Amino acid sequence: MNGEPVSVIIPAYNAQDTIDETLRSVRSQSYKALEIIVVDDGSRDQTVAIARRHMEIDPRVRLIEQANAGVAAARNRGWQAARSDLIAFVDADDLWAPTKIERQMAVLDRTDEKVGLVYCWYLVVDAQSAVTDDRHRPNWRGEVLERLFHGNFVGNGSAALVRRQALIDAGGFESGLREAGAQGCEDILFYCRVAEGYHFEVVEEPLVGYRYLPGNMSSDMTRMLRSWMLVVDEMLGRHPDAAPTLREGLHFYSAWLLERTLRQRQPRYVLPILSLLLRHHPVIAMRIIAFDLPWIGTHLAKRVVTRLARGRGPIRPRVTTRFPIGDLK
Repeated sequence: MNGEPVSVIIPAYNAQDTIDETLRSVRSQSYKALEIIVVDDGSRDQTVAIARRHMEIDPRVRLIEQANAGVAAARNRGWQAARSDLIAFVDADDLWAPTKIERQMAVLDRTDEKVGLVYCWYLVVDAQSAVTDDRHRPNWRGEVLERLFHGNFVGNGSAALVRRQALIDAGGFESGLREAGAQGCEDILFYCRVAEGYHFEVVEEPLVGYRYLPGNMSSDMTRMLRSWMLVVDEMLGRHPDAAPTLREGLHFYSAWLLERTLRQRQPRYVLPILSLLLRHHPVIAMRIIAFDLPWIGTHLAKRVVTRLARGRGPIRPRVTTRFPIGDLK
């Protein structure tokens, strides 16, 4: 399928283990009018060599190399060099289903220029691209800024198709988070900035494979909380009336981080997270200590008991489903 061209930006840093599959999932899109730009962010492994092999096969693939500056700077370098007025982003460890761009373009074609961004659902995948979580099903559309203050329902940086003008008006991605030692929430900050001036639309299909690995950026939970706090500070500066909603979103996010910390058996993050909250948002910290932590502990204990009880029954083989990417012709 061909139509208005779409530029795909793939920021990559030491991504040799995943970028080949990512590029294959992009190149096998049913929507063929693509410009595919890999922005290598100072990799020290075989990322560039793999990207160049794809360039030799597919003339739609381009490579930009830069010194390491972080994911936000790499995305900005890519979309600013892109030739199209429609831009899609995919991280170098994530995957796209074959109809991802086709479905998003179909939605965009039905809307006017008030819609600046179309996102889609995602599936969480592991290192082998097997699906581990399929619960992401938001359907927020239209004016979504207040909903974003509650939390990042888009969920990752690989789901959005964006108009160039929306990128320009939002100022692109914020590289200052990295400079402040608070990487991690570049996506939600960008989505908030776009939502200040544009409507969102959604494709209600799981078309992204979001790869969660123990060592990726979102696994440093204290840094993720610092990052979210900076997003809250910026939004409070322009939307002071939304303070209760922003604080509610910060409370929810902090509690979620603590639950994930304990679920993944990384208790070393608990005290730093609580200390950070006590310094900057003591009311939220005390509420979490009084109400959320006991609930989290009880919830996790119940899960352990359930697993142990199930372990007494017959062992059933785990059924794994690989995230579907297209076949290259």
